[in-house]
Amino acid sequence: MTLSTDFGANSGPGRAATAVKPQQIVTFRVDGRSFGVDVSSVREIKGWQPTTPLPNAAAHVLGVINLRGAIIAVYDLRQRLGLGQSTMSRSSVVIVLDLGERYGGILVDAVSDIVDIVASDLRPAPDVADDGDDVLQGLLVKGDEVVALLDLHAIVRENRLDA
Repeated sequence: MTLSTDFGANSGPGRAATAVKPQQIVTFRVDGRSFGVDVSSVREIKGWQPTTPLPNAAAHVLGVINLRGAIIAVYDLRQRLGLGQSTMSRSSVVIVLDLGERYGGILVDAVSDIVDIVASDLRPAPDVADDGDDVLQGLLVKGDEVVALLDLHAIVRENRLDA
């Protein structure tokens, strides 16, 4: 996910302001926390279905699903974020993501909304990862709510060493 912060680069002194289309973010909940990814990275959202486990997979890799002929690895986002293993419920969904060279899915508790954002809503993520494994790309501030924007490629890195 690449979040553009070049909103309004064509405006300024002596230039006519042009309307800048806001970016859209899909927001979702994991363990009571709000997260988001760029809507352009989302291929589809589907209800939970059992996965086929893979041998020697990282602990946060639940397994794979067959999505209309495409094999998709599904990652337990709660576990990947160090919040414990997910328990599936009726609201659990898999967000299927387009990662450029492949697809991947993340298991989340529930999808919340699609929100429009502008540059003034974005803040840099603090460097708080204790093991160099930073999965945050930035923070979205909407009123009193802070939504953590995820670095998708960091989330789905299978060869990550788990503590």
